[in-house]
Amino acid sequence: MQHKHHSNEQTTLKNRFIQLIDKRPENLKNDLLSGLTVALALVPEAIAFAFVAGVHPKVGLYAAFMVGLITSLFGGRPGMISGATGAVAVIFAPLIAKIMQMNSQAGLSFEDSMQSALGYLFSAVILMGLIQIICGLLKLGKFIRLVPHPVMLGFVNGLAIIIFKAQFSQFTVDGQLLSSAPLMLMLALILLTMGISIFLPKLTKAVPATLTGIIVTSVIGYFINQSNPGLVRTVLDFVQDKDPSITTIAAGLPRFALPVFSFSLDNILLILPYAFLAAAVGLIESLMTLTLVDELTETRGKGNKECIGQGLANLVNGFFGGMGGCAMIGQSMINIRGGGRGRMSGITAAVLLLFFILFGASLIEMIPLAALVGVMFMVVIGTFEWSSLRLFGKIPHTDLFVVVLVSLTTVFADLAIAVFVGIIVSALVYAWEHGKHMHAKKEEKNGQTIYQLEGPLFFGSVASFKELFNFKQDQEHIVIDFKNSRIWDHSGIEALQNITERYDKYYKKLHLLHLSKDCKELLGNAKNIVELSVIENLEWHVADDQLDS
Repeated sequence: MQHKHHSNEQTTLKNRFIQLIDKRPENLKNDLLSGLTVALALVPEAIAFAFVAGVHPKVGLYAAFMVGLITSLFGGRPGMISGATGAVAVIFAPLIAKIMQMNSQAGLSFEDSMQSALGYLFSAVILMGLIQIICGLLKLGKFIRLVPHPVMLGFVNGLAIIIFKAQFSQFTVDGQLLSSAPLMLMLALILLTMGISIFLPKLTKAVPATLTGIIVTSVIGYFINQSNPGLVRTVLDFVQDKDPSITTIAAGLPRFALPVFSFSLDNILLILPYAFLAAAVGLIESLMTLTLVDELTETRGKGNKECIGQGLANLVNGFFGGMGGCAMIGQSMINIRGGGRGRMSGITAAVLLLFFILFGASLIEMIPLAALVGVMFMVVIGTFEWSSLRLFGKIPHTDLFVVVLVSLTTVFADLAIAVFVGIIVSALVYAWEHGKHMHAKKEEKNGQTIYQLEGPLFFGSVASFKELFNFKQDQEHIVIDFKNSRIWDHSGIEALQNITERYDKYYKKLHLLHLSKDCKELLGNAKNIVELSVIENLEWHVADDQLDS
């Protein structure tokens, strides 16, 4: 009954989650309009992640374009958006810093040091892509389906919190909170963007609410800045806060070039750990996002194909000056909210992003940060599993613990670590719950009652063990066979002694088979045990103070 109730809770939770998403059938118009919205949101994130990695913004923008385009064409999940991500940027940032330090100590100029560091970065991205392609060819993507549902809930909630926290940097300049007037205006524009996103769909779904919110807020911000320059912070302001020397986000087409990198064994061993970790984190984040989009759209993506698509995208990135990336949960949610379901939504987002870089930079630079923060806050609302807050007392405490643990680990550590921790804890919980229940095959034969035990006997399974026996109705001779069981600790020995005493009250004789020498020593000379079969070379190492003291 508990399992059925738990299953119903999960189904209800999933349904409520899906209701937060604007569900529309796949069509070209929705894909094109949703792709435009995603492209606008990709720009500041790609720039921000480039700064995290310690490289020029165009390296992040190129990555967002190439990863987004290639995964949309060849990946396994239509409607999912990929690009330059913080998870990958954080992994490669120490590599960039290390090479810059080495080159500085060697007396190289900053420009030469950066050129050398980019060579190492692009080579690592190429290796990352190759590893991901191999994972896809080995069909490892299917294993993401084994991730338990509580881990998925924790992953989603943790991501929502991360996206929410990431927006705080938009409210500061040089680490200081904005002054009162710009701050109040920014909050007002954020609320305006969110209000349009919430209420416009109730009036019409002819146009994407998120895109409309960005356009309306941008127009208002433009006229405010005309009369009060700098009062409304824009995308260009954000870039110049990070690097005042940058005057525009405009750039040319990415060009093919071999990385400036000496392919020696030492250098390959230097970049290999970074490449392997980035490949693992990228695939985990991508495949988890794929599973989430599967649930929201009630379709099924292809995990192995997605591994190959992500690997191909990163492989190309390394030869065309991109920093690599993976699936983006925030942009994927924007796309789903906007009705984007097909591959054309991702293709549109990538192509328009390139168009903005080449021709529309001046327009993108004028978009208020408030508009994009408002969009991301709507993503947070749509991503967080609000129904999970009502699960207290309604699902097993172990499942609830896993949800909270994965959420906190995602926020304070890393997405990949959170998933690994969740899977390990879920496996341990399953093993514990499974181990607590002992089973026995019972038969009556030749005046004997024979119990063939299955499962470990330890402090967790003692109660289940004692419930197996019918002391009053069993035959005079009782055979308890431990061939497929094992006694682990002193609690197991005490439980067995308790069984012998209870059978003794009914003047019945016990035959204990396939025990270890430790068990024989601990059981002593119980008078009703007429047979105690010991396997001489069987070492159980029972956890007991009497044996260890």
